[in-house]
Amino acid sequence: MEHILSVRDLSFSYGPTEALNNVSFDIEPGDYVGLAGPNGAGKTTLIKLILGLLRKRGGTIKLFGQDSGGFSDWRRVGFVPQRAAVLNPLFPATVQEVVGLGLLSQKRFPRKIGPADERKIEQALSAMDISYLKDKIAGELSGGQQQRVFLARAMVSSPELLILDEPGTALDPQSSENFFELVKKLNQEKGITVIMITHDLGQIGKYAGKLLYLDRGVVFYGGFKDFCQSEEMTRYFGPFSQHLICHQH
Repeated sequence: MEHILSVRDLSFSYGPTEALNNVSFDIEPGDYVGLAGPNGAGKTTLIKLILGLLRKRGGTIKLFGQDSGGFSDWRRVGFVPQRAAVLNPLFPATVQEVVGLGLLSQKRFPRKIGPADERKIEQALSAMDISYLKDKIAGELSGGQQQRVFLARAMVSSPELLILDEPGTALDPQSSENFFELVKKLNQEKGITVIMITHDLGQIGKYAGKLLYLDRGVVFYGGFKDFCQSEEMTRYFGPFSQHLICHQH
């Protein structure tokens, strides 16, 4: 079976500051991985390296069996950023236009939306239950609605791997719960592989099948059952914190 993502001996530093040290792991088709760790653990750096936003200096990253340095079929990868870092309330684009950017970014010039693209956009809006918002200005929507717009934009090209950067940030508990349920449905019903950065280990344990806990290096990678039964992880986190992580899984 071809790995969706294979990382080997990955290290990265910002000048003298080490961000990642000898990180290795594999992600299989259909996995749902919660990526967690303390502030400064290297989570965002890892995602930037996977997406090619940073140039790796040591180790290898393979996407769908290809070295990430030469990977070009980015339609196979969808990315949902943190809402607060992306959408300016004054940005004048409609929901339909924002979702369409997920197709335009992969086209050669001239970049135009054709009839086939319009059908894909409508399908993505429908799948996220936001068709009724298509003509609304995206910057005026609620946090939960905006996250669905970003998810529709990521899904419009039918990716096989979906990467989400703390999508629950700034969402109220109900909106966050609804969003996580939606991602879980995409994983279980469509077989989309998911990597989700999260600061909420208790919450991700309710949805993800695997935990990748990072603190510059890999502290733990595996299923939640193994995590919850690990004496090493009990010593690392303490029994109380480990129980909080495990009680929802």
